[in-house]
Amino acid sequence: MSTVELTKENFDQVVTDNEFVLIDFWASWCGPCRQFAPVFEKASERHPDLVFAKVDTEAQQELAAAFEIRSIPTLMIVRDNVAVFAQPGALPEPVLEDVIGQARGLDMDEVRKSIAQAQQAQ
Repeated sequence: MSTVELTKENFDQVVTDNEFVLIDFWASWCGPCRQFAPVFEKASERHPDLVFAKVDTEAQQELAAAFEIRSIPTLMIVRDNVAVFAQPGALPEPVLEDVIGQARGLDMDEVRKSIAQAQQAQ
């Protein structure tokens, strides 16, 4: 499966319409981004039920700023409109697979409950 190019125009719709989205924040001049790209693409082929998306931080500076992306590549996983993972750095294939597995295993009701509790504590 190919990746979806995210822009400020389609970002909300893609994230809202899909329960599990992996987002790669990248730039063409970034060496580690170019190293991570084939790993991300292979994972998209192994997990056709998930949406794999890319944000070109040069072309989509507003999106990168909105998510406070300071280092690229940064991988973010959004499940049910909740960012459940965000980490800068080019992940090796086995680590990416592990992260996907952990994100799949999350009980989203528990995640939402803990977010609500944290917000109440503030």
